[in-house]
Amino acid sequence: MSVPAPSAATSSSPTVGDVAPDFTADSTSGSPVSLHSLRGKKRVLIAFFPLAFTSTCTAELCDLSDDFDQFTGNDVVVLPISVDSVPTLREFKAKHNMRVDLLSDFKRDISRAYGVLMPERFYANRAYFLVGTDGRIAWRHIEDSPGHKRTNDEILTQIAATA
Repeated sequence: MSVPAPSAATSSSPTVGDVAPDFTADSTSGSPVSLHSLRGKKRVLIAFFPLAFTSTCTAELCDLSDDFDQFTGNDVVVLPISVDSVPTLREFKAKHNMRVDLLSDFKRDISRAYGVLMPERFYANRAYFLVGTDGRIAWRHIEDSPGHKRTNDEILTQIAATA
């Protein structure tokens, strides 16, 4: 009998060249953020992370915040998304003085649309989707395990390669 790996997502995930599934999510800024509002203006790095206040997620989000200027300097808006509630994400952001706003996928609709929801754990696997100004996925990476993450250098290399 075959048992899926704990990090496996059940639905298919959009691939390079596909139109990125649109979404609107509440954010720590106090205003909802819609992917379609950035189309034609900026590239977008959607960075799914499992849960606020966990060690790998804290390291990853603090790194993204520390390198905020490198992303914006490449005309990339970073949209970190987790299934945490907005109040939890606000606390997480404030505790670590993050410069990037965090988005809540509390109902898990975005995670499902991107095929990264891990139903047995009810949170998203760590995954990255770079969306071009045309609204299509230019690069993606889904971790084998939510405990793994890409470095910003790796992500910025991919951003440069798809410019």
